[in-house]
Amino acid sequence: MKNILDGKLLARELELRLIAEINRFVAQVGRPPGLGVIRVGDDPASKVYVSNKEKACRRVGLNSVVLHLGADSSPEAIIQTIESLNNDHKIDGILLQLPLPQGIDAAPLLQAISPDKDVDGLHALNLGRLIKGEKGPRSCTPAGIMALLRRNKVTLEGKNAVVIGRSILVGKPMALMLQAADATVTIAHSKTANLPVLTNQADILIVAAGKAHLIGDEHVRANSIVVDVGIHRINKESSMPGKLGYKLCGDVRSEEVAYKVKAITPVPGGVGPMTVSMLLVNTVNCWQFHCGLSSTLSDLLP
Repeated sequence: MKNILDGKLLARELELRLIAEINRFVAQVGRPPGLGVIRVGDDPASKVYVSNKEKACRRVGLNSVVLHLGADSSPEAIIQTIESLNNDHKIDGILLQLPLPQGIDAAPLLQAISPDKDVDGLHALNLGRLIKGEKGPRSCTPAGIMALLRRNKVTLEGKNAVVIGRSILVGKPMALMLQAADATVTIAHSKTANLPVLTNQADILIVAAGKAHLIGDEHVRANSIVVDVGIHRINKESSMPGKLGYKLCGDVRSEEVAYKVKAITPVPGGVGPMTVSMLLVNTVNCWQFHCGLSSTLSDLLP
């Protein structure tokens, strides 16, 4: 394989830049950037994700406030928590960790977040800004992918891009960002017929299907760029007799496609670190706005 799109490496570079930007202005404005994270319930993956975000905040100098609500919390209680962060002048960004417990509709809760504190880019106003090509917070995972492609000098103009997945969190904003970069974009999903025929037309294939090992050799065009958004735990034999361990894998059977692609993101170490980095970038950008500073990070925001 000719090239690994190394998200861990770029994430470290971005963290160093954020440290410099925070140190440059923190004395002037009198406080560091603040991120409020709301976690509802006890989803194990969400717990890990939130912990990783807390660690990243500490590394760059952000003040992180994590509010953990029970799985039986009412939508009204969650909205009250969101409003408390909306009204806290020391909080620049608010993240509602998804997924929520079964039976809780995320849509009205996301709408309750102040648009200028919406660091996940999921408020309807910010999604509208994305559609219109206006500046605003962008969904962290697709924004991170765009930064990673840009850092690796991947040309998007005039290229055929296929996005597998149509979620509001990744697939749809990803397609819009690629389209804004002048790629020709097709969205595929679980109902798409003849998926290999479609994906073999892709110069850039973004896989956010949420299904382990869905994409293999038969789906991938030679010398294409493959971005694997998925991350899954699958069982494997442990070194201890009678015990099962696990390993991480993506939506792509990377060992099958490695020989033919031009570049691919690893799992782990590809898209995941970039998602966290773009959350930090969005928060620091909001902090600069709230403190009356000019944005110094606009080049990172698609």
